Amino acid sequence: MSSGHVIVGLSGGVDSAVSALLLKQQGYRVSGLFMVNWTEDEEGYCSAAEDFQSARSVCSELDIPLHRVDFSAEYRVRVFERFLADYVAGKTPNPDVLCNREVKFQPFREHALRLGADWVATGHYARIEHGVGGLRLLRAVDDNKDQTYFLSTVDPAHFERVLFPLGALNKPEVRDLGRRAGLPNHARRDSTGICFVGERAFREFLARYLPVRPGPIEDDDGNIVGEHQCLMAYTLGQRRGLAIGGRRGARQAPWYVIAKDATRNTLIVAQNINHPCLLSRRLTTTAFHWIHRPVALSPPLYARIRHRQPLQKCHASLLAEGCVAIEFDTPQRAAVAGQYAVLYTDEECLGGGEIADATTQPVRELPA
Repeated sequence: MSSGHVIVGLSGGVDSAVSALLLKQQGYRVSGLFMVNWTEDEEGYCSAAEDFQSARSVCSELDIPLHRVDFSAEYRVRVFERFLADYVAGKTPNPDVLCNREVKFQPFREHALRLGADWVATGHYARIEHGVGGLRLLRAVDDNKDQTYFLSTVDPAHFERVLFPLGALNKPEVRDLGRRAGLPNHARRDSTGICFVGERAFREFLARYLPVRPGPIEDDDGNIVGEHQCLMAYTLGQRRGLAIGGRRGARQAPWYVIAKDATRNTLIVAQNINHPCLLSRRLTTTAFHWIHRPVALSPPLYARIRHRQPLQKCHASLLAEGCVAIEFDTPQRAAVAGQYAVLYTDEECLGGGEIADATTQPVRELPA
């Protein structure tokens, strides 16, 4: 049996609830800590209030105390303002990566320790191993739920005294544990998207904070085929929401975003899911965040450029100022600036870096 006081970050979902259940069964003294990140909810899209009531019900069932802490000010400065600035710069940001690095494993962890925790736990699907060579972040046993992508830029020092109880379980096992324990949220659906966006239309949400400039949509031959509402609200490879109807002379096939020309405020599309403009073998990152930096970046190495993507064989090399270049054996689709490239040696997550540039074929010679 284990001992000590562990504070579990309870989100209201089944994953964190079962984490608390397992730790209590293992002999820890368990408390819950609910974190509020977003408070601007005049339209009722954010589920924070409902999530808190779910967390309270879990704590009541498990007979453990529940604390509540408001990190909305930290979240706005460290995550949301960066999110908006990246969109203005033409990037496609990933606030989930930033939230884990800037909030969940900094002020959240520190607050839990101040409350007297010996350990801090979350419902992430990942594993931590402490050995002679130092801390290692390992992929979850359930590859479909593995969340090391989102944890890849956390300072390794902030993983000290952190537990991931679900690392060796898959989602059906977690739900079954919750059901058999009588947890009231065992069947609650997983949350998707970003809290501050919720279920609302993303383009409408951006328009509340950033200027909207409609402009033309062109095909890859330069023909105008529609009008976009806000260039920054689209991302490479996007299919939905383009509102391009049937075009005379065009094939009856979906359209995909293949480029954005910010100087002309023009969105460029094509009817080819694997258009050469969407494929890149090489990308570079900004300064790379290492969780465990190997002595040499020797094969076999793997990378992924989005959550749940199968690991892709690659070669990596160090550049100036801590940046990393990654070359893939197979061309990658829609590698976009602002997202993250994460390196692995099979089961170990080495770290991640924001994509700064991906080498693709130009659409055509665009007018000056």
